[in-house]
Amino acid sequence: MFPPLPIQQQYLLPKKLLTVLMGKGASLHGGALTQWVIRKFVAHYKVNMDEAADPRLESYDTFNDFFTRPLREGVRPIAAAPFVCPVDAAISQYGPIEHDQIFQAKGHSYSTRALVGGDAVLAAQFDHGHFATLYLAPKDYHRIHMPCEGRLKRMIYVPGDLFSVNPLTARHVPGLFARNERVVCEFESLSGPMVMVLVGATIVGSMATVWHGVVNPPRTREIREWRYDDQNVVLHKGDEMGRFLLGSTVILLFPKNVLTFTPDWAPTRAVRLGEAMAAVYESESAL
Repeated sequence: MFPPLPIQQQYLLPKKLLTVLMGKGASLHGGALTQWVIRKFVAHYKVNMDEAADPRLESYDTFNDFFTRPLREGVRPIAAAPFVCPVDAAISQYGPIEHDQIFQAKGHSYSTRALVGGDAVLAAQFDHGHFATLYLAPKDYHRIHMPCEGRLKRMIYVPGDLFSVNPLTARHVPGLFARNERVVCEFESLSGPMVMVLVGATIVGSMATVWHGVVNPPRTREIREWRYDDQNVVLHKGDEMGRFLLGSTVILLFPKNVLTFTPDWAPTRAVRLGEAMAAVYESESAL
């Protein structure tokens, strides 16, 4: 059975060229043109500018400035829960990691090892653990924060394709999140290792972290790696850790017996930065 036409078109489109061009356009100081694009975007996606630190559309010199706008102080309180949602998003999927496999959509899964760039040792730490895949829609706040406190150990840039990561594409492109360009951030938390994966997509001009700045471009064909073992880069729960210049997806990985997701979590549910995501795991024998 053939996939829907929008999916077939993605295989044919020059996705990397489109992404480069959109990235240049989003960083352009275009004056009246930039203001027109921002106004159209806000109206089309019903962006809530009342939550922005600066709600005046005319204050943003580039589309990227608008897209990565900070929020007003206090509009996303950080819950007292041990693990909080790191973004404004919709839950794509979440659940257990079984035998190196992460569930993507009905009929599709992908390997943890492929997701983290082929590092079998890193991937093995999350076997029988848990994952959460969070999709950021165009209207969402696009800065990414920490779900718990963590000390940065390593960052890996994994080159790849640039398919869309919307729900339709996730249902029809095999191994989507392990084939798209991505930035893998490895942390050591109080509960053990934790990984945050920032997944690129069509027209996502770049991804950035607070400790490095823009990671891509450049877009290389080789995996690039940065180690931080000799640096004390510690981020607390709720701290900003990165941002998307245009939207995409964040995937969280946790080891076995670390957390239990809150009962009201479900695929497609909208979630907000700072709300309770999970409690500390308790074995049945301890209950």
